[in-house]
Amino acid sequence: MRYILNPKFRIGAVLGAAALGLALIAWLARPSDTPQSQPGGVQPVSVLTVEVVVPRAETWSQTVQASGPLEPWQEVIVSPETGGLRIEELLVDVGEIVKRGQLLARLADDSVRADLRKHEATVAQAQANFEQAISNRRRAEVVESSGVLSDQQIEDYRIAEATARASLASAQADLDAARLKLTQTRVVAADDGVVSSRSAVLGNVVNAGAELFRLVRQGRIEWRPELDVQQLTGVKAGQIARVTLPGGAIVTGKVRMVGPTSSANTGRAIVYVSLPKESPARSGVFASGTIELESTPALTLPQPAVVLRDGRSYVYVLEAGERVASRVVTTGRRQGNRIEVVSGIEPNARVVASGGAFLSEGARVTVVSAATAQTQPERAR
Repeated sequence: MRYILNPKFRIGAVLGAAALGLALIAWLARPSDTPQSQPGGVQPVSVLTVEVVVPRAETWSQTVQASGPLEPWQEVIVSPETGGLRIEELLVDVGEIVKRGQLLARLADDSVRADLRKHEATVAQAQANFEQAISNRRRAEVVESSGVLSDQQIEDYRIAEATARASLASAQADLDAARLKLTQTRVVAADDGVVSSRSAVLGNVVNAGAELFRLVRQGRIEWRPELDVQQLTGVKAGQIARVTLPGGAIVTGKVRMVGPTSSANTGRAIVYVSLPKESPARSGVFASGTIELESTPALTLPQPAVVLRDGRSYVYVLEAGERVASRVVTTGRRQGNRIEVVSGIEPNARVVASGGAFLSEGARVTVVSAATAQTQPERAR
């Protein structure tokens, strides 16, 4: 059977096929939602939204890390100047603050006072003998011209006067020594300070020079760290030192002096750092701290911008196309939330401020300003 199409229907079919073809061409030519930026691939999406910073040029003081003991600036040994006497009274204990000349202990002085009275009597006797010798010599001189006394007798009177004068002086010296020994039964502080130890025992008979007390002179404590020759290069008297005590308190002091010699065994020298009197520092413990040297220029970044990986420090620098590239850097000093970058980047480099641990070489990022980065968390809330 043979069918013959209507000419009108044939024209409609042709027009419909043409419209379908045009629609297919338009669909193929539409813009793609995923732009083709790489040959044979799709452009990667941003992996992280970051803030970019430029290294800041600052002036920082150099610091030297050190540790060492806390010791008294000077110590005062308190001991009696006379011996063979019993300790009769102890007036201070460990930890007390004392003043120069303050009575710390008293020795029994009964025997000393008895000796004193004896020497006073000896002086009185010597004084009487001396006066008698003077009287005899004067009478001899009166009759010298009459010839009653021989020249030898007159000379004997003069010699007797000189001997009596010498005996009086000797007795007076013994009396002075007895008085001095009496004052030495009072053991006093040689200077202001804090009693750091007491070895005196009540009732003990002490020898001259035996240690009774030990004082921290004027209550001054020093930090004495040891530094090697290289560290000592920039350390000078008057520089600021910050000492961290075992309890966590930080005390600010000043370098008093640098030791003039180094140890033959360690090659290190002691630095003497004076601490304030009112500080909580106590002698006999170790402390760590820093000594601030002269200020020098520093190129700094926020500490989160530096990523530690495989034992090295990295930063991510923004390049063309909002892609990042890693740079190995050498870091130096730290202050607050910033860190010094000694080498590895240019002063005008654009560095990812944080989040570098989530980035990889060539990763694409979205850059926002600091203000935008701060408002994003608020919008999220």
